[in-house]
Parts: sequence; C-alpha cells; structure tokens
Amino acid sequence: MRSHGLLEGKTVLVTAAAGAGIGYATARRCAEEGATVAIADRHERRLAEAASSLKELTGAEPLAVPCDVTSEEQVQAMIQAVTGACGRLDVLVNNAGLGGTADLVDMTDEQWHAVLDVTLTGTMRCTRAALRAMIPRRSGVIVNNASVVGWRAQRGQAHYAAAKAGVMALTRCAAMEAAPYGIRVNAVAPSLAMHPFLEKVTSPELLAELTAREAFGRAAEPWEVANVIVFLAGDYSGYMTGEVVSVSSQHP
Repeated sequence: MRSHGLLEGKTVLVTAAAGAGIGYATARRCAEEGATVAIADRHERRLAEAASSLKELTGAEPLAVPCDVTSEEQVQAMIQAVTGACGRLDVLVNNAGLGGTADLVDMTDEQWHAVLDVTLTGTMRCTRAALRAMIPRRSGVIVNNASVVGWRAQRGQAHYAAAKAGVMALTRCAAMEAAPYGIRVNAVAPSLAMHPFLEKVTSPELLAELTAREAFGRAAEPWEVANVIVFLAGDYSGYMTGEVVSVSSQHP
C-alpha cells in the first residue's frame, strides 16, 4: 500500500504480531507509513518468521521481542528492550488477546481466567509499562484492540466479551489519567476480521453466521483494521482520546 508518511520518525511496538492476523497487518502498515517497528509475541518461531517477512517487505528488520503478556517480568523486559534499542517508545498497539467458546454454565474458572489474563490484564500490564516510559517524555500514543462483542451479546463469549468490555473501560480511564502528560489512549473494536487462526478455532457455521451479519457480506481484511489503528496512532487523530472506534459493517 502506498505510504503517506503518517508515522514517519515514530517508534511503534505491536504485541501479538506473529502470524497473519491484525497484529502482523498493523506492524506492516506502520512500517509502510515510515515507523520504526518493534514486534512482540509469545510464539518465538512465528515471531522470527514475522520479523523476516517484514524485513523482506520493507527492507528494515524490526526488533522482535519474545513476550507473554501474562508475565509482568516479560512485559517490563519488552518495554525496556524497545526503549533501549530505539531510544524511546512513541506508540504501543495492544493487540494480544485470547478467545474461546463456551457457554457460561459449562465454563471453568480456568477458561475464564485464561481469557481475562491475556485479553484484559495483559492489556493493562502493557499499558501500565508503556505509560511509565511515556510520561517522563510527556508524549505517546496507545491503541488497544477491543471488539464489538464488548457491546453486543454473543452466545458462548461471556469471558471474551467481558474482557473486551473491560478493555474499553480501561481505555477510557487510562486516557483520562494520561491526558495531562500529552499521551492519548484509544481503541478499535473490530466485528469480524478474517485470518487463518480464526478459521482454525471457529466453526464454519459460526463464521458463516457472523459474516451474514456484515453489511458488505464479508469479513474485514486484517489490513482494513490496521488502517484505522494507523490513523489512531498518528497525528491526524491528535484530538481523540478515550475513544473506541468500531471497525465494522455489522448491522443490528
């Protein structure tokens, strides 16, 4: 995609950027828009493959940091690695999340805690660590990946929906705390973005049902969500903070 230089000179860290989903698409779009990109993921082999692919596409090899966002120690090490190698952190994209499908009556505490720990608490850990790096510089942007299920009910998604609603609330509260330091915090809320991992963990019947709800009759491509993240990361959204932007063609 043709660059408009929207992130020229900025250092951007994207979590859960391995694979072919929104995280990788975001890292690629940020690099195309002139950013120095760092990527993180808990899957080291896939992380290395993502870094290699980005280098092939953009000519610049991104910093790749293994990180499990359920570990406070690893989150701190990730932020330190980026600031150490790049000198600063301008933008954090919190993309790490964990889904699953289970009716509440069948859901175990372990299933509930696993989804909340990655999707909500992991986002909090990364946001907290990034703010500690950004506040002294009085500059920075955080973009969180939420979901329309934070607003709309879907059977079997109580844990994921609760976590994503929590991400929305976290976004708004963090934005108010960060504003006096010139730091902005926003979120995107995709409805359905198709990628290979989603197809592996979701039944064809459910995917067909979700796709049928979309006004365009198709799922979003990951890069279409990434474009909105790039907008929120850049200066064109300079007056926006505490906002959750729906990236959806879904009708009620």
